[in-house]
Amino acid sequence: MRLMVAVFAMLLLPPGASAQPAAWSPAPGHTEMELWPGAIPDATPHKNAEQENPANYLVAGRQIELESMVDKPTLTLYRPAPAPSRPSGAQNSPAVVVFPGGGYSILAIDLEGVEVCDWLTKRGVTCLLLKYRVPGSGPYPKSPQALEDAQRALGLARQHAAEWQIDPHKVGVLGFSAGGHLAAALSTHFEQRLYSAVDAADALSCRPDFAAVIYPGYLADADKNFTFTPDIPVTAQTPPTFLLQAEDDPVHVENAVQYFLALKAAKVPAELHVYADGGHGFGLRRTRLPVTAWTDLADSWMKTIGITP
Repeated sequence: MRLMVAVFAMLLLPPGASAQPAAWSPAPGHTEMELWPGAIPDATPHKNAEQENPANYLVAGRQIELESMVDKPTLTLYRPAPAPSRPSGAQNSPAVVVFPGGGYSILAIDLEGVEVCDWLTKRGVTCLLLKYRVPGSGPYPKSPQALEDAQRALGLARQHAAEWQIDPHKVGVLGFSAGGHLAAALSTHFEQRLYSAVDAADALSCRPDFAAVIYPGYLADADKNFTFTPDIPVTAQTPPTFLLQAEDDPVHVENAVQYFLALKAAKVPAELHVYADGGHGFGLRRTRLPVTAWTDLADSWMKTIGITP
């Protein structure tokens, strides 16, 4: 866990960053809604305003944007492109709630958020980008905030299924790094909300129907010979899961491997991909490294489990 924090310390804002940059907002044409209509549970307002800043390094030769000081979480809807290949009579699309990474301190809002939604919507999948609370929000059970936001987001997706033309039985999650941990946490903590119900959305299931966990952290304890964390109680009800990580990831490939073994022991359908090279935090940006073509594998997996046609 200390290494996870150290890795994301490298993502701190560059010395020349603006003192008061604006917060991230979606491009025109995408609906952004506040996650909580009233009081936010376990709220911890930040002294500094939410802001978006460039990272101090490049990914695949391009800049990335980091969102920090999020204390008012939002959910942004990205509708799918027309899908002529959709089966005749099928009106509703699958949906994926996306959790960007950032060590529960920041959010890689474009690299592991907007760019992910662009990929999914081109494949006829509705995308819901969750801007969850950071910093100090996780991992659960250190703090309930990020997991509360994730539980709420899944309920909202199902509450608005008819309006957003979503199949409420095909709502999954996809997370990167800390967001990968959040996807695993939601996959194993869905039977009871961590907060008092707000409205009808909280009466609906927050169990993902499937999950993609990309270079996760916090799942294997390096200080305890990489034993699997007891905070992720895998059962037979944990949803089918796609896992991917590079062996040279400084956050440690054992995070994905140990989660896969726990899923296997519980007889949960799971698919694990481990690559020799890739490091951490590559998102969907293609390079010469084979691991960066992982979206082709995820496409095939979603078809295999019956999520996409």
